Amino acid sequence: MHAVILAGGKGVRLRPYTTALPKPLVPIGDQHAILEIVMRQLANAGFTTCTIAIGHLGHIIRAYVGNGSQWGLRVGYTTEDSPLGTMGPLLTMLDRLPEHFLVMNGDILTDLDFGAVLRSHEASDAPLTIATYCREVRIDFGVLTTDSKQVVGFTEKPTLDYRVSMGVYGLSRSTLDGYTPGLPLGFDELVLDLLRDGKPPAAHEFDGYWLDIGRPDDYDRANAEFTTHRDLLLRGA
Repeated sequence: MHAVILAGGKGVRLRPYTTALPKPLVPIGDQHAILEIVMRQLANAGFTTCTIAIGHLGHIIRAYVGNGSQWGLRVGYTTEDSPLGTMGPLLTMLDRLPEHFLVMNGDILTDLDFGAVLRSHEASDAPLTIATYCREVRIDFGVLTTDSKQVVGFTEKPTLDYRVSMGVYGLSRSTLDGYTPGLPLGFDELVLDLLRDGKPPAAHEFDGYWLDIGRPDDYDRANAEFTTHRDLLLRGA
């Protein structure tokens, strides 16, 4: 099984931590970088090869990961010279990818079984499989439903449930046919194109542990929770 890790972003929202380090290499706990945890999880899930898309401070990631042999993986690289969006870097390496592969952000902490996502995708007819997570938002106000100038409904401080993308996808190479290498391609654009063409992505629902390290508050939470979740995140790794 093959995985592509997207690690080319500048991590602007996580400054000042990312001033000197690329976001996937910020430390979690006393011993591990986020990317190291991901690499261990991929190897434990049965992945044997991996491509890392690098850009901002990519030479540091290359020096840290090397050829991946320390985790039992064979790692290659592709360099993003200009921002290409979430899916754009894949277009520059299509000839090196198998028909079905995993794509993931390099800055998430989760105990999601990455192998299960890819196997689920391979068993489906979907062009794209999106790992999804349930979020809840508490509205601190009374919510009104109105029709013209009348109030026709009222809910006091409701909680809204919705599913979000975890930044982990199963993808087929043929899904990217027709897009131009070197031009930006966002995840949002790809999903909207598939929906427009009547080719809806599949959802791989997950309700375990997931944390997107996107902001300083998220990073602080990850470090605070790592001791408790270490065995879960590095189970078998």
